[in-house]
Amino acid sequence: MSGRVIVVGSVNIDLVVTVERLPGPGETVTAGQFARHHGGKGGNQAVAAARLGVETAFVGAVGGDAFGSEARTALEAEGIDLRGLVTLDREVTGVALILVDAGGENSIAVAGGANAALTAAHVRKALQALAPRRGDVVLVGHEISTASTREALRLGRRAGATTILNPAPAGGLGPAILALADILTPNRGELAVLAVDDGPAAGPAATALLGGTVDRAILVSLGADGALLVESTGTTPLPSPPVEVVDTVGAGDTLNGALAAGLAAGLELPDAARRAVAAASLAVTRAGAREGMPTSAELQAAGF
Repeated sequence: MSGRVIVVGSVNIDLVVTVERLPGPGETVTAGQFARHHGGKGGNQAVAAARLGVETAFVGAVGGDAFGSEARTALEAEGIDLRGLVTLDREVTGVALILVDAGGENSIAVAGGANAALTAAHVRKALQALAPRRGDVVLVGHEISTASTREALRLGRRAGATTILNPAPAGGLGPAILALADILTPNRGELAVLAVDDGPAAGPAATALLGGTVDRAILVSLGADGALLVESTGTTPLPSPPVEVVDTVGAGDTLNGALAAGLAAGLELPDAARRAVAAASLAVTRAGAREGMPTSAELQAAGF
């Protein structure tokens, strides 16, 4: 019997402008094209997991505004269990302002809104209702308060679920919190922050971090180069298949959601990680954080 994926994290509305190139400081770049998408790392990761056919729940917060209603409706449409999604009437729903250049690279600024107001007590109440158990995967982000991130990992660990920490952003996550994660999923920049090093090679930095704090493994996302899986038994490069990149927004969220889905479905970590890299590669072929996230049928058609 497959386990569930329980995502604890942020949900936003993404306001996206696509331009020929990203502006420098103080510079205005014109002739952009505007689009609005549903986003937030937590919401995106929940969608990525749900599309791969795994029972998925989401714990987070939206504001009592029109964006909040839209965000809830979009998650419901994916079949996600929203018993843990609270509406905070006095808050606004999180918003991300995203610039994307012609090559698919992006620059993002986020106004957290209700995400920042999600408390450890909210998380505790939600997880008590969802009752995670052995075989489930609790995937936790850090676009919510550090206290809420810590509480989600603590309760997931106590319940015997596999805990994944996506350390985005990485600041403020000390060893005690990292130690609650079975699997850590940083990108290169986040790994550098966690390793307290300005420019480490991914492999040695992850190996050092694994030996000091993280319990089981570190999966470092490397953009177009795929990912690097670091376990106590060794390091495994996971190259991404060649694709035509349209938009990299949401690729890391797809990786995380697909990794959690694979583990919840019973895959061994290396196989779940390979499948997650393939899912992220497919996701960048379409515009929008969620629009390109593949279904299980699309992954199977791609050979995964």
